[in-house]
Amino acid sequence: MKFSEVLVLLAAGTLGGIFSTVVSIASLVSYPVLLALGVPPLSANMTNTVSLVLTGAGSVASSRPELAGQGRRVLRLGAVTALGGAAGAAVLLVTPANTFTVVVPVLIGAVSVVLLVQPKIRKLAPTPGEGHRLAHGIALFAVAMYVGYFGAAAGVMLLVVLGVMIEESLVKVNAVKNAVSGMANAMAAVCFALFGDVRWTFVAPLAAGFLIGGWIGPKIARKVPAGAFRIFVSLCGIGLAVKLGISAYR
Repeated sequence: MKFSEVLVLLAAGTLGGIFSTVVSIASLVSYPVLLALGVPPLSANMTNTVSLVLTGAGSVASSRPELAGQGRRVLRLGAVTALGGAAGAAVLLVTPANTFTVVVPVLIGAVSVVLLVQPKIRKLAPTPGEGHRLAHGIALFAVAMYVGYFGAAAGVMLLVVLGVMIEESLVKVNAVKNAVSGMANAMAAVCFALFGDVRWTFVAPLAAGFLIGGWIGPKIARKVPAGAFRIFVSLCGIGLAVKLGISAYR
């Protein structure tokens, strides 16, 4: 791998890690960079997932003030998301690669729209604590499966689900989201490392960038409004979905 590619991956990981913790999205930055470097779609997704493990570690370390006293809750919810992440990875591993190539543009387009209307979705969500615990658990497991399968903008969905389940400030809910999402991603990464096609030469620089971005992100989230980031990334995601769709369906 060229030194220039190392720098590109490091930069993409850093930016992706920041976007992951600030506006709940990383893959819309790092996934297309891997594609641009010639990595096939399915392998790019697996490589990206393995690299993302350090984003969770960095964001949790940087979010210690918000996670104080949340240990039991994180472990309880993290057990559900870890199982969901493993299930999503299993689905990806047993389905044909061309299925993933066809589905990804739809997923990216859908989650980009979800990210764009995120504030409205939060307003429609029930008051925290309402509803049935089983329904909450199923919703959490389903989103975690998506994390394991592809995961772009899954943090947005997790914020909505956790916002219904947890009566805390948005900053604290976001910190819990980063922790439990990291557990889902870690389980998927283990599955891909053992049974998938991971391009390990790309993992180190991308993961290093994710670690840096995951550490910086919570600091930005405390001080900078995420609205501009959210709109910018959403529009980029829609553009990427169109581009990948043209390539996949022509």
